[in-house]
Formats: sequence, C-alpha cells, structure tokens
Amino acid sequence: MRHLILYVLVIITAFSSCSKKQVENTEHDHSAVKLKLTAYSDQLEVFAEADPFVKGETSTILAHFTKLSDFKPLGKSTITARLAIRNKDIAQTIDNPVRPGIYEFALQPDEIGEGQLIFDIQSGEEKYTIKINPVVVYQDEHTAILIAEKKEIDELNSISFTKEQSWKIGFETTLPSFESFGKIIKTTAHIITSQDNETIITAKTNGIVKFQQNILEGETVKAGESFISISGSGLASDNAEVRYQEAKNNYELAKADYERKKALSQNKIISEKELESAKAAYDNAKAIFDNLKINFSSNGQSVFSTQNGVIKHVYVNNGQHVEAGDALFSVSDNSKLIVKAEVQQKDYPYLNSIISANIKSSMNKKVYGLDELDGKLISYGKNIDDNEAYLVPVYFEINSTLFLPGSFVEVFIKTKTKGNSLLVPNSSLIEEQGDFFVFVQLTPELFEKREVKIGVSDGIQTEVLSGLNESERIVSKGAIIVKLAAVSNSLDPHAGHVH
Repeated sequence: MRHLILYVLVIITAFSSCSKKQVENTEHDHSAVKLKLTAYSDQLEVFAEADPFVKGETSTILAHFTKLSDFKPLGKSTITARLAIRNKDIAQTIDNPVRPGIYEFALQPDEIGEGQLIFDIQSGEEKYTIKINPVVVYQDEHTAILIAEKKEIDELNSISFTKEQSWKIGFETTLPSFESFGKIIKTTAHIITSQDNETIITAKTNGIVKFQQNILEGETVKAGESFISISGSGLASDNAEVRYQEAKNNYELAKADYERKKALSQNKIISEKELESAKAAYDNAKAIFDNLKINFSSNGQSVFSTQNGVIKHVYVNNGQHVEAGDALFSVSDNSKLIVKAEVQQKDYPYLNSIISANIKSSMNKKVYGLDELDGKLISYGKNIDDNEAYLVPVYFEINSTLFLPGSFVEVFIKTKTKGNSLLVPNSSLIEEQGDFFVFVQLTPELFEKREVKIGVSDGIQTEVLSGLNESERIVSKGAIIVKLAAVSNSLDPHAGHVH
C-alpha cells in the first residue's frame, strides 16, 4: 500500500506541474470557458469538455469514455458524435483516439435551440449509444459564454482528479442505494464442520494399530484408501487374524463338502436332505467369510476412508491397542461448513426476522455475503444453555472452501425492517478523528469532500443518516487516493486540468 501511495503522489505531482504551466494567465480568458457534460449508460461513462455551442461556430468536444465494468479507458473504437436539434443531425465519425479513451470532435451547429449530444460507439463486436441532454445551441457567442460561466463549478473548494489519473489506479464511482436495511447484529462466529460431511472411522476388531504410512491432520484422502491396519497377532482372545483364518478354513471345508455331496447326489448315492444340509452349511460359511473378507485379511483389519476429504483428527498412535468401536481418525469434506454465531439475549426478538448475513474472513479481511457463499440460515437457539455463557446460538450453513474449520470470523446478521435506508459502500467512507466523509462527484474530474452522519453497517454497506442524497454519485473505490490528491491540490493552488 505504501508503494501504491508513493506511486500515485508522483502521478498527481506530475499532472499538477503540467497543468500549472498551462493554466497560468487564463483566469479571465473567455476561450477557456468549457461546458462539462456527463452521461452514463449501463456500460459506459462519458465525460466531455466542450466549447459552448453557437450557431455557425465550430465547437471542439473532448470526450473521455470509461468502461463501467472496471473504470478503465475504452479501447480503440469507432465513435460518431451527433448533435441532434429539431430532428436535424450534425455528425462526425472518429476512428482513432487522441489518447487512450479520449476522442476529439469538432461540430458546427446550424440551428439554435435545445437538443441532444449523442455518441454511437462501435467497439469490436459491441455497439453502444450514450446520450447527453439537454444541450443548447445559442444565437451568439456572448450569450453562450455567459450561460456557460454561470454553470461552472467553483473549483476552489473542490478536488481535481483527472480521468487520466483515475484510469491508472483502482478507482470507481457509484450511486448510493436506497433499500431495506434493518437492525444489524454484529458478533463473532466459530467455523465448524457440517455434521453430515464428517465421518469418524472406527476399529471393527480388537488389536494393535499399524500405520502403513504417515497420517497427518489436514492430509487429503480418497474414499477406499487404506493407511491403517489392526493386527490381532499375539492376542490370546478375540484375535481377528485367528477369526479370519477360522472363517476361511470353515468356508473352504464347507465348499469341498458341498461339491462332493453334489456329485454323489447326481448318482443317487446320498439323499436330497443330506445335500440340502451341506448346501446350507456352505452358504453360512461363505456369508461369514465374505463379511470378514471385506475388512480383514490374514494380517488383520485393513482400515479404509469411507469418503473423499481431509483428515480432521487422528485419535490413535502407531502401536496402540484398540478395541472394536474405538475411534481411529475422522475425515471431513470441508466444502460444507457451519457458521455458529452467538448473540446476546437482548437481540433474541430480532432472530425470527433474519434475512441474511455477511461474514468477514479473518484471513483476507474480505466480507462475503451469504448468497456469495451459497449459504442459508439453519436455525437459532430457543433456550439458554449455561455452557454457552447465556448467549443464544445462531447457525448458518455455507458451501465454501474459503474458510478454515476451527477459525473465528466476524458476522453481521441482517434482519428485516419496514423502512428503507440510504446506503453507501464501506470502501467509500474516509474516517478522520471519529468523523466520516465521502467524496461526492461534481464532474468525473472534480470531487467535493463531504461529511456524513452514519448509522449501522453490515460489513459491506453503511447507512447514511444525513449529508448525502440518493442522486449524488460518490467515489466507491480509491477514496484514499482522492484524499491524497486533495492534499496535493492544496499545496499547489493552481493545479487543475486543461487538455
């Protein structure tokens, strides 16, 4: 971050120095009066500096085109500028920008009155149209300049931050939203494994544990993979290897007896009843042996993972004696996790109106909405447990590998409300000694630092109680860099932007 700030200061200083040389001795020059025109479509922002429009006079239009997807300059495009007045168009088509994202047009209107400035854009396979209205063409230059001067924004109390500067950094603007925003319950939560995604593998016999390889917590395993065996060698009783060998011998003996009697039966040497008895003995011996054969061999029990996942916990050591039913290790599929939050009793009345939650990762400090994590509310506590320190548990389920089981996170629990609130992104707020400010866009190259009074936050957005209205566009990304530009501008009172 320190390197980024230094880099931006260098850029700001360079632009300020350049601009200073250009703006000297122009304070009373009418030719320097420019219209500042701005418009937005779903895909683009256009900011144009234009000479006031006068019938019969050529007006130069310097238009900056910004992609709203990333707030970077529009790539090479073919753009037609049209001045439409009373169903009559004056147009010019430009194929190449004067600089990336910047196109210069010259239009000479031959009608007076109110109209539209329209840009038709062909960028690769994409076509866009963006309109600026109204624009007015005047009969004489004196009137046009006087009206343009009245519309000029006082730059003394504003912050200059050019499009060329904003294109070089992470920068965005947005309109505040006006939407339902209820009480936010901020608390800490514990990330735990979902019960249906965790399996504890147990011993099926008594014996001594033998590790076939190193078994470490966090190691990835596959279903059917074996890395532990349990041997009964040396045990006087309940020896799995002895039982396996006994079952195998009984099976082979019963099989031989049945096949022998089956041959004798064909020659009518033995009765049908004797054959059926031999068949039953064979089936029983086979069933017992087949059952043991799944998990056992002459070397004892082979222990398999029953699912894909990671080893969450190892309960035994190599060479340890275990009994049937003892836990050996657990395997967890961390794609589904439980977020266990705990709230104070005073917030219990709001729990039946929970609509969502935002979760702040302790690893990357990013805040994720429940929808981003394919999550949902599962339940919340209906009683108080002494062991829970008199807090009420709230459970969310998320399908994500972005969080580490066992870790703790911040949770902003969102509840329903009957009213709407004005909301701004948290990234738009600048805090100074306990007061909060936003940068309000006057033009895409001029901003005003404005104090706002804030309410509650859900970790992503914050409620604004006063100081801003819904129609005012604000800096939502890169606000700290605009703040640095304000400092630079204050050091150089002549700093501005002239193309």
